[in-house]
Amino acid sequence: MKEMIIDLFESYTHIALVLSLIINIIISLLGVVPSVFLTAANLAVFGLWGGIAVSFAGEAAGAAVAFILYRKGFRRLKDMRGLSHPKVQKLLEADGKEAFSLILALRILPFVPSGLVTFIASIGKTAFLTFFFASTLGKIPAILIEGFSVYQIINMEWEWRIAAIVIAAILLIYVSRKFRTR
Repeated sequence: MKEMIIDLFESYTHIALVLSLIINIIISLLGVVPSVFLTAANLAVFGLWGGIAVSFAGEAAGAAVAFILYRKGFRRLKDMRGLSHPKVQKLLEADGKEAFSLILALRILPFVPSGLVTFIASIGKTAFLTFFFASTLGKIPAILIEGFSVYQIINMEWEWRIAAIVIAAILLIYVSRKFRTR
């Protein structure tokens, strides 16, 4: 996927930035597709700092567009049975400083799906500007960590890449088993 996006960006260099933003918005709207392959393509085409900046702008724009569209389309789902968990209810009912703090914290945590946070905040009481600023601010450390990690992996020798993939797979299996036993 990364190579396909790199080819697209290199074929349309004059609009590569816009294409990256559009792809990031689509990823945000889908809510479950990881953006790491797009970050990798951005880093390959725009360089380390340029790629991080483009990825950050795309994440911020994607979260904003997703919030607005989710709010328009899904607000009536607020009373769904699956949303009755106390932690979900806390974000649904939060507004002002409390919403800002919750969204900021959830954006910084690496294992909390961004799409889920956006969805719950959009159908709850959170104002758009509160969401946008908390989400964008919380994305700074997440994008920096993702960008530097992907950059290091891209520039690794193939042996180290394989080792990193094996370690990541082992950790993923371990974490998923821990969650299943709870």
